[in-house]
Amino acid sequence: MTRSSPRPLIGVSACLKENGRGGWHHTVGEKYVQAAIRAVGGLPVLIPAIGPEFGDEPGFLEAMDRLLDSLDGVLLTGSPSNVEPHHYGKESREGTLHDPARDSTTLPLIRHTIDRGVPLFAICRGLQEVNVALGGSLHQHVHEVEGRRDHRSPKSPDMDVNYAPAHDIDIAEGGLLQNLLGTRRATVNSLHGQGVDTLAPRARLEATCCEDGQVEALSVPDAPGFVLALQWHPEYKALENPVSMKLFDAFAAACRARMVARTVPMLRAAE
Repeated sequence: MTRSSPRPLIGVSACLKENGRGGWHHTVGEKYVQAAIRAVGGLPVLIPAIGPEFGDEPGFLEAMDRLLDSLDGVLLTGSPSNVEPHHYGKESREGTLHDPARDSTTLPLIRHTIDRGVPLFAICRGLQEVNVALGGSLHQHVHEVEGRRDHRSPKSPDMDVNYAPAHDIDIAEGGLLQNLLGTRRATVNSLHGQGVDTLAPRARLEATCCEDGQVEALSVPDAPGFVLALQWHPEYKALENPVSMKLFDAFAAACRARMVARTVPMLRAAE
């Protein structure tokens, strides 16, 4: 009998959304769950958006570290909501949806994930969260910034239209992204209204939009583990996209390496 390989445990960030009937749900898009299962080969562990009343509690942060010690990777999802601008020293603009419960969870989660060497793969809102968590700022309406294109999706009922290739990116020479993809140019989708304004001090610019220079990817070179944040959505039909799979394969390899490093000492101790 063939024994299947163990699956790494992948923490997946959730949003807190009102369900229209006075109740609230912790939600994660199915495409992220499927990406964690199929593209990463892991078992997703959903991380709820706890709420600002717990975010700064020492007990909450200690529990977060214990959670991270049991995970092999963290996947930060995209979302219609945006990071509240007070986290990066700006006032809120009209027409932006916020999720303070997610902010209070993911911003400290990001810092602890990076510092503990847990592999981190961040998508869309996730990239914006990484930038803010490390001291950067955001444009609240990229399409209103002079010289920038409209990066928002078409809002079609056909998801293939919304997630269709939108523009090329210029990949920084000698960076993590070039190393993973083996190229200086790629075509990506675009479904975001906000984006990086000031890059965080610890972040390295990995790619920009060829048309307007908007940040499309960043990494954290001084992190002890894998960290890659993308403004586009590689999770959509990832298995059909060779570029997406190269990125998920790299994240998966980092997660499997952590799983081995984390579990082998425990197995030996149990012998």
